[in-house]
Amino acid sequence: MPSIIDETVFGEPSRGVGLVFLCGALLMAGQQGYYVIVGGATPFYAGLFVIAGMALSGIAESLPEPRRRAAGVLRLTALVVLVSMLVIMVVTPELITN
Repeated sequence: MPSIIDETVFGEPSRGVGLVFLCGALLMAGQQGYYVIVGGATPFYAGLFVIAGMALSGIAESLPEPRRRAAGVLRLTALVVLVSMLVIMVVTPELITN
Protein backbone atom coordinates (compact mmCIF):
# COMPACT_ATOMS: atom_id res chain seq x y z
CA MET A 1 0.00 0.00 0.00
CA PRO A 2 1.68 3.24 -1.14
CA SER A 3 1.97 6.05 1.34
CA ILE A 4 0.46 9.48 0.80
CA ILE A 5 3.93 11.04 0.63
CA ASP A 6 4.95 8.61 -2.09
CA GLU A 7 1.81 9.43 -4.08
CA THR A 8 2.22 13.17 -3.62
CA VAL A 9 5.96 13.61 -4.14
CA PHE A 10 6.55 10.93 -6.75
CA GLY A 11 3.13 11.11 -8.40
CA GLU A 12 2.28 11.95 -11.96
CA PRO A 13 3.29 15.48 -13.00
CA SER A 14 0.61 17.86 -14.27
CA ARG A 15 1.57 20.16 -17.14
CA GLY A 16 -0.90 22.96 -16.32
CA VAL A 17 0.44 23.52 -12.83
CA GLY A 18 4.01 23.44 -14.13
CA LEU A 19 3.25 26.16 -16.65
CA VAL A 20 1.68 28.34 -13.94
CA PHE A 21 4.71 27.91 -11.66
CA LEU A 22 7.20 28.63 -14.44
CA CYS A 23 5.31 31.72 -15.63
CA GLY A 24 5.00 32.96 -12.04
CA ALA A 25 8.72 32.49 -11.44
CA LEU A 26 9.51 34.31 -14.68
CA LEU A 27 7.22 37.23 -13.83
CA MET A 28 8.65 37.54 -10.31
CA ALA A 29 12.21 37.38 -11.65
CA GLY A 30 11.41 40.09 -14.17
CA GLN A 31 9.89 42.27 -11.48
CA GLN A 32 12.88 41.72 -9.20
CA GLY A 33 15.30 42.52 -12.01
CA TYR A 34 13.40 45.66 -12.98
CA TYR A 35 13.43 47.06 -9.45
CA VAL A 36 17.11 46.24 -8.94
CA ILE A 37 18.37 47.50 -12.33
CA VAL A 38 16.04 50.39 -13.12
CA GLY A 39 14.87 51.37 -9.64
CA GLY A 40 18.24 50.96 -7.96
CA ALA A 41 16.69 49.01 -5.09
CA THR A 42 18.46 46.29 -3.15
CA PRO A 43 17.38 42.74 -4.00
CA PHE A 44 14.57 41.32 -1.89
CA TYR A 45 16.11 38.02 -0.85
CA ALA A 46 12.87 36.38 0.25
CA GLY A 47 11.59 36.92 -3.28
CA LEU A 48 14.65 35.15 -4.66
CA PHE A 49 13.87 32.12 -2.49
CA VAL A 50 10.28 32.09 -3.72
CA ILE A 51 11.43 32.44 -7.34
CA ALA A 52 13.83 29.51 -6.95
CA GLY A 53 11.18 27.35 -5.27
CA MET A 54 8.57 28.11 -7.92
CA ALA A 55 11.03 27.49 -10.76
CA LEU A 56 12.11 24.13 -9.33
CA SER A 57 8.51 23.10 -8.80
CA GLY A 58 7.55 24.22 -12.31
CA ILE A 59 10.41 22.25 -13.84
CA ALA A 60 9.36 19.19 -11.82
CA GLU A 61 5.80 19.44 -13.09
CA SER A 62 6.99 19.91 -16.68
CA LEU A 63 8.92 16.65 -16.83
CA PRO A 64 7.41 13.73 -18.75
CA GLU A 65 5.65 10.95 -16.85
CA PRO A 66 8.49 8.39 -17.00
CA ARG A 67 10.73 10.85 -15.09
CA ARG A 68 8.74 10.61 -11.84
CA ARG A 69 11.81 10.10 -9.68
CA ALA A 70 13.54 13.21 -11.05
CA ALA A 71 10.32 15.18 -10.60
CA GLY A 72 10.13 13.99 -7.00
CA VAL A 73 13.69 15.07 -6.32
CA LEU A 74 12.99 18.51 -7.79
CA ARG A 75 9.82 18.84 -5.70
CA LEU A 76 11.73 17.93 -2.55
CA THR A 77 14.46 20.43 -3.45
CA ALA A 78 11.83 23.14 -3.92
CA LEU A 79 10.42 22.33 -0.49
CA VAL A 80 13.88 22.50 1.07
CA VAL A 81 14.48 25.92 -0.50
CA LEU A 82 11.16 27.31 0.73
CA VAL A 83 11.46 25.81 4.22
CA SER A 84 15.02 27.11 4.53
CA MET A 85 13.68 30.60 3.77
CA LEU A 86 11.19 30.23 6.61
CA VAL A 87 13.89 28.99 8.99
CA ILE A 88 16.17 31.90 8.08
CA MET A 89 13.30 34.34 8.63
CA VAL A 90 12.72 32.94 12.12
CA VAL A 91 16.39 32.69 13.14
CA THR A 92 17.87 35.84 11.56
CA PRO A 93 15.21 37.91 9.79
CA GLU A 94 17.64 40.70 8.88
CA LEU A 95 19.30 38.39 6.32
CA ILE A 96 16.06 38.10 4.36
CA THR A 97 14.40 41.46 4.88
CA ASN A 98 17.58 43.58 4.34
